[in-house]
Amino acid sequence: MVCPIMGQKISGQELLDRSIAFHDPNKQWHQFDGQFKVVMKTPNSTDRISSIILNNPEQNFTLTVEKDSDTYSYVLKKNECQISLNDNTNISEADRTKFKLNCERGNMMKNYYSYLYGLPMKLKDPGAIVDPTVYKKTFKNKEYLVLRVGYDLEVGEDIWYFYFDPMSYAMEVYQFFHDETKKDGEYILLSGLEIIEGIKMPKTRAWYYNKDNTYLGTDILTIN
Repeated sequence: MVCPIMGQKISGQELLDRSIAFHDPNKQWHQFDGQFKVVMKTPNSTDRISSIILNNPEQNFTLTVEKDSDTYSYVLKKNECQISLNDNTNISEADRTKFKLNCERGNMMKNYYSYLYGLPMKLKDPGAIVDPTVYKKTFKNKEYLVLRVGYDLEVGEDIWYFYFDPMSYAMEVYQFFHDETKKDGEYILLSGLEIIEGIKMPKTRAWYYNKDNTYLGTDILTIN
């Protein structure tokens, strides 16, 4: 349960601005042109290593994924989309289906990495509806300032909650629901920081189901 702060002296947008000042003190996100690597560890599976190159000014995105003995990549440049599997762009339909290789998914992955690794700055994007009320909640035995964010229907339908340290305003947890009444969706615990192109990005993200706290996996951020 989240409760509004009584006698509140900070609005939702002010809380967001303070967190952005912590994570992106030099306002580099819109000019971000860098690369990083994410190692995904999940129960009963081998590691997946994703290398990301993101150029926000040019809207270019490259994703190279290594898992087991296979490597596939997406290169997206404005309206261009190139896909390769094990250094071969001539990919069979069977392999396209097996590895889910298509440009729609490539753009989805671009949006996914841009959103998660661009938080909290991405909450300034058009379509994000930031609740003006700042809430207070104790989560995992720590008290947080909490921001509730919805989206215009053409952007997304999930409801997100972002948990900020009340002293530093660092983002330490986020949580989303498809339908809050069903307690579905997931929460993500953030720990550590990696500074990439001047931006303080959470180093480790551990994912859990909201409904029963089932552990899903951990993403570990490293600099290439």
